[in-house]
Amino acid sequence: MNRIIIALLFLCTLTGVSAQGSIDPGQKLRRAEAIIENYYVDEVDGDTLATEAIRAMLKTLDPHSAYSTPAETREFTEPLDGKFSGIGIQFNMLDDTVYVIQPTVGGPSERVGILPGDRIISANDTVIAGRSLPNREVMKVLRGPKGSTVRLNVKRGNEFIDFMVERDDIPLYSVDETFMADPHTGYIRITRFAEDTANEVAQAIAKLRRQGMKNLIIDLSDNGGGYLGAAFELASQFLPAGTPVVSTSGRRMPRQDYRTTDEGYFQDGRIVVIANQYSASAAEIFAGAMQDNDRGLIVGRRTFGKGLVQRPFPFPDGSMMRLTVSRYYTPSGRCIQKHYDKGHSEDYQREVFLRLSAGELWSADSIARPDSLLYHTLVNNRPVYGGGGIIPDVFVPADTSYFSTYYRDLVAKGIINRTCINYVDANRSDLQRRYRNADRFQQQFTVPESLVEKLISRATDEGIEFNSEQWERSKPLAEAIMKGIIARDLYENGSYYRSVAGLNKDYLEALSLINDPDRYNSLLLGNQDE
Repeated sequence: MNRIIIALLFLCTLTGVSAQGSIDPGQKLRRAEAIIENYYVDEVDGDTLATEAIRAMLKTLDPHSAYSTPAETREFTEPLDGKFSGIGIQFNMLDDTVYVIQPTVGGPSERVGILPGDRIISANDTVIAGRSLPNREVMKVLRGPKGSTVRLNVKRGNEFIDFMVERDDIPLYSVDETFMADPHTGYIRITRFAEDTANEVAQAIAKLRRQGMKNLIIDLSDNGGGYLGAAFELASQFLPAGTPVVSTSGRRMPRQDYRTTDEGYFQDGRIVVIANQYSASAAEIFAGAMQDNDRGLIVGRRTFGKGLVQRPFPFPDGSMMRLTVSRYYTPSGRCIQKHYDKGHSEDYQREVFLRLSAGELWSADSIARPDSLLYHTLVNNRPVYGGGGIIPDVFVPADTSYFSTYYRDLVAKGIINRTCINYVDANRSDLQRRYRNADRFQQQFTVPESLVEKLISRATDEGIEFNSEQWERSKPLAEAIMKGIIARDLYENGSYYRSVAGLNKDYLEALSLINDPDRYNSLLLGNQDE
């Protein structure tokens, strides 16, 4: 009884509140926490209470304010910081074993002699092979502090080899692919906006210029964004000094305008940006800057529509709260944030899928363009619209012509990937001798019919019944993907997309547009596409 009386006195002192009357929200939260810790039937974890309380509060605000634990924060920030510490390999799971696709050039694994095709059996005392571990668990074992050492037991052919690998900083690249689409057109695919994105693109442009590039396709398909500063730096490469790129403002955040300070070094060529319904945030900032300043044209489908800016608020334990503090606006004044109802984040995320049922992914006429959200570009005064993503200048309907349930099952069960990895594993030396570089491979290699037969046979063995009609429909895409997987395994990650680009309607439309200066210039002046 005495303990209960003491606890009640403690609560009254803590909150400074009587039985009746109002109470400060902060005091109310602290009182609730104290009541739970003192009276709940079982032991409680204070960290868990705090975490769930913060998440519940943020959930009532907007879909992008979020809280992350220390582990989640590290996982979130690594791709944007541009590096992490590890052993430096690109890997895949093949029959419950970590299969090395490619060691990072100059990285720790390459330095000790680990090769493509090696299989990692164990790391220190942790067995990896045969356990069906998800990629996240494998990465936890292989990553670690810079300078720490991990002993890897590796199977190469029938031989087992031990390697001592000293972990080091491993770069994470934003530019996934760079190649010449034709003698005068360069292509750059950007997967995220991170600290080094602008520098990576600058290096890619320099490389393409040496190969004769005059015009440039920038692919932001499925790019979920990243740092606002990275989008600003990238846009600055293509615009004159003093050009507006983006502005931000919020209730407690004064308006801030971002204008280029130097002359961009690529201002004389045509630019086409590919974007789709999964291009978001920083990707939309860049696309909006190109569109509003009439520097380039957008091809594809309406982007995601994220116009909210999150500021990170780190806690001493490594956790973090990312709170929406402002909205960003394109140079014409558009806020492209799509509508959301507070506390209904699931509905917000489903909006992209609702575009499918509404027909928007197939027809540009399904995109709402209310007069209240009409703006005009800064140079040519052509109409653009806000209120929900960047609407492309040239609409390209989503392409499902190669899709079939048979193909879906091949992909879902990893059969295409495993078949190709086994093929490279058995023929690596011969393939590298016949195709000395990625360019020669792209020009000369065709998927052998024997490999297609192995694919179908493996699928049948794993319970996927062969469907000839569906296979014929999906065969061009399946073979293109097989060629891309083989190229990526033999050369580098950036070799994949070249193999499938010829079947991508967004890419083909961008290439057609950039090579038609009359049509390009007409659209840039605001004329309707014919």
